[in-house]
Amino acid sequence: MNQTFSMKKYTPERKWYILDAQGQSLGRLTSRITKLLQGKHKPTFCYNQDCGDFVIVINADRVELTGNKQDELLYSHSNYPGGLKSISREKMREDKPDKLIERVVWGMLPKTKLGRSLMTKLKVYAGENHPHQAQTPEKIELASL
Repeated sequence: MNQTFSMKKYTPERKWYILDAQGQSLGRLTSRITKLLQGKHKPTFCYNQDCGDFVIVINADRVELTGNKQDELLYSHSNYPGGLKSISREKMREDKPDKLIERVVWGMLPKTKLGRSLMTKLKVYAGENHPHQAQTPEKIELASL
């Protein structure tokens, strides 16, 4: 008789992965990032606990926007009267490419304490360099996910 695996708080083994965003579609890249963050690629996946891995994204400024998405506007509000702001995805990719990827990943995660803790495991960098060499991250190809 098989028993259902129940994850304990001390159980998960966390790995570090590097994903190169150069030439990748934004939506496909971020959906694969969320799978790694949530741990859906592991046989010990548990939907109500943090069992995912750390993800480092490099070359965020070279991510592809397909179709007319570069012209679409992203909105935010400061919660003050007249505080509605908008910026196009193309402008955001040029100015703050790390924020663009973080915003899309956040849209795919649950809006709970668990989702906020998952977001702390995402590290996005616009260029090739990152300060996480000590964690010995494993480079992973997006085609293998």
